[in-house]
Amino acid sequence: MSLGSAPRHEEELQGTYAGFVTRFTGFAIDALVILGVFALGGSVFDYLASALFGADSELRDAPWLSSIALAGWVFLYCAYSLAADGRTLGMAIVGLRAVAKDGRPLTTRQAIIRVLVTPLSFPLFFLGFWLILFRRDRRALQDLIAGTAVVYAWDARAARLRFLARRPEQR
Repeated sequence: MSLGSAPRHEEELQGTYAGFVTRFTGFAIDALVILGVFALGGSVFDYLASALFGADSELRDAPWLSSIALAGWVFLYCAYSLAADGRTLGMAIVGLRAVAKDGRPLTTRQAIIRVLVTPLSFPLFFLGFWLILFRRDRRALQDLIAGTAVVYAWDARAARLRFLARRPEQR
């Protein structure tokens, strides 16, 4: 299914609902970025705390504090990215964008709701994510609650240039 009237050519999938594998790949990239930046930030925090206060303490020594900091960082990373551009870094790398279910850009409210309810998709063997496989519109639980959809959205001009660069026998 498509939100618009985009043709079904490989180069012009822009606007069609994104599948499970692409969405999972974007999610995995985001998880790596989130954890990598958090680990780096934690190291900087530990260094500054020991330099300023002379104490040899680490953020991991306070698991409740590090859990709250990680949750805040995940929320900030995802909500800001989605509200600003409809995509996180991982989504941008794999060519995805979150939009309102009618194809319009996400509102800030939709971005925040989508991020806040995403944890609901994890319980019961990731049931909320399995919806992507069984629904024609490929919407997960967080998409249904927030009124959003995830679509392919890469630079169509770059796709055309890649198509033109192929050898004639490959077309």
